[in-house]
Amino acid sequence: MKAINGKAIYSPKGRAAEYGRYACNFYVGGDKPTLKKCFKSEGHALEVFEKELLQNLQQLQEHGLFFSFTTDPMVSTTIDLTIWACHICFRQNVKVKILTKKAGIWFDNYFTRFNEFFPYEENLSEKISFGFTLTGHDELEPNASTNAERIEAMRQLHDAGFITWASIEPVIDFESSFKMIRDSRHFCDLYKIGLESGRKYDKGELKVFYYKCIDYVGEYDAKIYFKDSLLKAAGIRREELPENCVTREYDIFKNRWL
Repeated sequence: MKAINGKAIYSPKGRAAEYGRYACNFYVGGDKPTLKKCFKSEGHALEVFEKELLQNLQQLQEHGLFFSFTTDPMVSTTIDLTIWACHICFRQNVKVKILTKKAGIWFDNYFTRFNEFFPYEENLSEKISFGFTLTGHDELEPNASTNAERIEAMRQLHDAGFITWASIEPVIDFESSFKMIRDSRHFCDLYKIGLESGRKYDKGELKVFYYKCIDYVGEYDAKIYFKDSLLKAAGIRREELPENCVTREYDIFKNRWL
């Protein structure tokens, strides 16, 4: 599969590649997003985005597009450009995966914002999925919505028919991460679980956590993707995983609507 190396759309590498084969970044700066220097304006960024999308359309139609790794795509600085880009994706039949730590700033007016941009878009819930980072530690994410607020947003989106998923990464401690899974179990379609980069975990405790996740999520209609680093640290081979575990190639859209 051909890699993409554009100004807006690109092929992630390493740990990021486990979230999506193709991603889009318009901004840099984390908590204080600023437009990438390669873009003259938001309008120029959209022009570049659409050109790159059309140049790689077949690949993106097959695998979808992830927003985003360098900034949260749903904060006040970034949300408009995210929605405009989504509109271009939908017109070209490219499905979108959004990962955010925010709930209230955009979700309180969710239907207004999206219906404003997509008043004639049919079956919107089949074209976009919403993921929420859940760590269980609000004190470590001072500029984010609380984990409880994110889970409530996930519930409302799921009840409205949207695909929802959770990034349980990084695992700060096993108890908190498992609580996030337990609290969201009724309205999460997929869990992606990963460890903190560079940190050593107790192998025995990690394996206990792994089996708890397998058994617990197995009781509900959800899937788990364990990131490579977690399986390596636990000494578990991916081919040994049970049926409710998926690979990085799992298509949440196709499998949700079967």
